Amino acid sequence: MAKQLRWGILGAAGVARKNWEAIKNSGNSVITAVASRDLSKAQAFIDECQAQVPHDVVPRAVGSYEEIIAADDVDAVYVPLPTGLRKEWVIRAAEAGKHVMCEKPCAPNVADLEAMTAACAANKVQFMDGVMFMHSDRMGKLRELIDDGESVGKITRIATAFTFCGGEEFLAGDIRLNSDLEPAGALGDLGWYTARMTLFVMNYAMPKSLRATMLSEYQRDDSPAPVPTELSAELFFDDGVSATFYNSFHTRNQGWLHVSGSKGHLRVDDFVLPHLGGTAEYTVSNPEFVADGCQFTMDPHIRRGAVEEVANNHPTAQETKLFRTFAELALSGTPDPFWPDIAVKTQRILDACLKSARNGGETISF
Repeated sequence: MAKQLRWGILGAAGVARKNWEAIKNSGNSVITAVASRDLSKAQAFIDECQAQVPHDVVPRAVGSYEEIIAADDVDAVYVPLPTGLRKEWVIRAAEAGKHVMCEKPCAPNVADLEAMTAACAANKVQFMDGVMFMHSDRMGKLRELIDDGESVGKITRIATAFTFCGGEEFLAGDIRLNSDLEPAGALGDLGWYTARMTLFVMNYAMPKSLRATMLSEYQRDDSPAPVPTELSAELFFDDGVSATFYNSFHTRNQGWLHVSGSKGHLRVDDFVLPHLGGTAEYTVSNPEFVADGCQFTMDPHIRRGAVEEVANNHPTAQETKLFRTFAELALSGTPDPFWPDIAVKTQRILDACLKSARNGGETISF
């Protein structure tokens, strides 16, 4: 049997339930342990996940983060802890020789993230953030269309949105509304994706400047300060390219991308979480306007494409490919610096957006 990467899950967060199945389906990974400061929570997490998606060997429950980091049967840790707690445990894991998959937003600020990624580099372990869509086969198709010079042409404008409507119960009780745990609120939770997709379209070139608008904030009763619940940002790149993104905890589910250019437009309606149906789709439009006397017509020249990719943890799903790719890198013994580098770039954009929004939309230059 080929060697498998042995995972420890650091915390029993809800998002880790999705990745329980993704790790199983990766083919090159196994979960050996789940840690919580409350041993009963770790065991309940395992029991509930195992009942729905049974692993061949049941992972064990661990009652401390220290124990899982020191464990001999753990090669890598998945860290879905609240953002405000991640720095210490990522650094400690790296210093113990463990590879690190870090949920997003990776850190409260770029200084913390640079310390985290530096620790991983110094200890020759892989660092990667948990942006699932980066591992979708659709991304390769989008890259081809953006770069072919004909489908979009010269890029002029990028627009993205990622939102969901949390409701009153969410606002009152979710950790994403606590400034100690998740200081960037909706910008951190959702903006990490829109900023990352914007960077992808621009082939990871950073903007020259940006400005952001705070559309709404909310302060949970136990939160020291309010956090963003709705925000929009405007980014400015070299060669006249501009981009905008919108994130909200108040707007019904959406996660779309639109790239405009001199020759056409590229649209993806579900870039974060592919819609059900077994395909990940995209649309290219190269509209042609014709004026013939009194007749004005617009032919949209629409082309639709898709890759076969089942959503939600299937062996072909982007979540599964995330863990499969990570395991390949970790097992190779040669960490890829691309992944920590783009995480730091994403964090820089979010930090600048938050600073701008907190200061009346002032322009932040890079």
